[in-house]
Amino acid sequence: MSKPVRGSLRRHRFIGPAVSLSAAVALAVTLSACSGDGPPEKAYTVPASLCGITVEPALVEDVLPGGDSLTTATQKPNGGTTRCNLYVDDKLVLSLAQAWWSEGKATAAVSPAYPGTKDGTMSEDERFIYSGQAGVGRTVPSCKTSEHPEQDLYIAVETRDSGIDDPEAIEKLLAAYTKAVEGSPACR
Repeated sequence: MSKPVRGSLRRHRFIGPAVSLSAAVALAVTLSACSGDGPPEKAYTVPASLCGITVEPALVEDVLPGGDSLTTATQKPNGGTTRCNLYVDDKLVLSLAQAWWSEGKATAAVSPAYPGTKDGTMSEDERFIYSGQAGVGRTVPSCKTSEHPEQDLYIAVETRDSGIDDPEAIEKLLAAYTKAVEGSPACR
């Protein structure tokens, strides 16, 4: 019978704790990953009216990230655009815009102004282009105001660094918001 080599016993003695330590680290990483599997909770409530436009809160909530608080602010960067910006925990996450463009422009000609619509899907009636992060829609031709007599009103929905990528949710919100704007004073 051969005698065990003393050095080999020491080596085995240290492998045990090393394996246990790496197993413990792997287990801790796995457990922490499991606890964060779902999206962050939405502790805020989406109002039914966003900057004066009534829209189904669930459609808006579908394109918002989790967080504690939701605030809105209206911005008018020029004489033909009104933006309703939504902030979750003071971070801009969604912008809903109404923008007047020269009459007769196709939605495909307007959408490049909104980079998130690049490579988006065009609706069958060619009124809407949308992707998982943004969309542009043209209001009905009867949407006119005396302030913009030779222009058409377009709607843009843009997520901002929110991690949202859901074309179906963007399409639903874009269509609903466009319809709501068509029924608002913005089109009279």
